[in-house]
Amino acid sequence: MTARRKRRRPVGPQLKSPAEIEAMAAAGAVLAEVLDLVCAAVKPGATLLELDALAEQAIRDRDAVPAFLGYPGAPGAVDFPGSICSSLNDVVVHGIPSPVALEDGDILSVDCGVVLDGWVADSARTIPVGAITAAAAELISATETALQRGVQAARPGGTVGDIGHAVQTEVEAAGFSVVRSLVGHGVGRSMHEDPQVPNYGRAGEGLVLEPGLVIAIEPMVNAGGYDVTVDDDRWTIRTKDGSMSAHAEHTVAVTADGPRVLTTTT
Repeated sequence: MTARRKRRRPVGPQLKSPAEIEAMAAAGAVLAEVLDLVCAAVKPGATLLELDALAEQAIRDRDAVPAFLGYPGAPGAVDFPGSICSSLNDVVVHGIPSPVALEDGDILSVDCGVVLDGWVADSARTIPVGAITAAAAELISATETALQRGVQAARPGGTVGDIGHAVQTEVEAAGFSVVRSLVGHGVGRSMHEDPQVPNYGRAGEGLVLEPGLVIAIEPMVNAGGYDVTVDDDRWTIRTKDGSMSAHAEHTVAVTADGPRVLTTTT
């Protein structure tokens, strides 16, 4: 789940020990299994509520807890009612699961978080529904590649700006735009910790990365401009120009040996 960029007093990054990173990797492995199941169920005719129910059951079957269910929203919003954010087509993030059925040609971003033994893992994937256009496929591919570039930049001695620069460079070279008002974030005992991790920036600027830092790197990439709007539910965030959007995310630990993706089964 993304964080909205806003000015606030930073608490500072909470570095994790090797043992704590292993605990977070266990949560990440559960989450990767859950997302595999949800991705396999994405097809024309499936509803967003069905996918949400599948995810919740899979999480609980693995002795974990859905991190998003009941998460507090902005003032005036209900607590988040789903175990996944199901963001369809022009929805960038935070789409609320609904009875809407998927159609051939849609793209669906599924963002999910789990809590296992008190540790949070957060990850997202964008999934094609049936046969999609070449343009939509290029958008998804560019988003996934941008995530890989961001992960590669998460090295000790680097900076948060290196990550944003790597993501932005990849996205813009492909002809797309990165959302500016939503950012990645630190992860640990809480869903959102310091630092914020924008998907754009200048290399060499920002917080210096240290071993033990765990962050969610999550490019949100629009086919059109980067401006977004928020629906009346105060959760659903859409592209302002109605263009498609894709989202990819991993929880990543900065280690002495380089970046380690925690939201994977391998």
